[in-house]
Amino acid sequence: MARMIYQLRIALRDVDPPVWRRVLVPGAFTLDRLHRVIQFAMGWSDRHLHVFDIDGVQYGVPDPDGLLEVRDEIEYRLDAVVGRGSRLRYTYDFGDWWEHEVTVEDVAPADLGARYPVCAGGERACPPEDVGGTAGYREFLAAYADPYHPDHAAMHEWLGRPFDPAAFDPGPRTTLLRRMT
Repeated sequence: MARMIYQLRIALRDVDPPVWRRVLVPGAFTLDRLHRVIQFAMGWSDRHLHVFDIDGVQYGVPDPDGLLEVRDEIEYRLDAVVGRGSRLRYTYDFGDWWEHEVTVEDVAPADLGARYPVCAGGERACPPEDVGGTAGYREFLAAYADPYHPDHAAMHEWLGRPFDPAAFDPGPRTTLLRRMT
């Protein structure tokens, strides 16, 4: 049987202009590996909790205290829980509450000459970690871009690096994804 590749579109919810990625991943990847794909493709740093919600069932890292009831993501393969046309939600950072809508755009046999996973496209930079969710990100963008904004200097100092919200290059994302295999 041919190895099947899932084409996923990962889009941050409630962020305008849209921030999204298109990735190609083996269907045999477990959800914990899909979590790492999303982290690398989006540009997150995996410093916070996350959960997948698929048809009302939550998958993630089991809580040792039993306070958050989730199925262990390491035990479920992508191809066992979704198919072409499926939609799932991936939430990252329960403080900032970044919701990602993940759509299975296509499922096709792997190209024998290709290496997977791949970041095949996307738009816009990922918001900085700990910026305060979608509302905080809007405020950050306004202050960061306007040299006359009262918080302009503070936002530049807080971030500590250049930031272009319109920038995105899938090449470095694919390089990171390849290191995980």
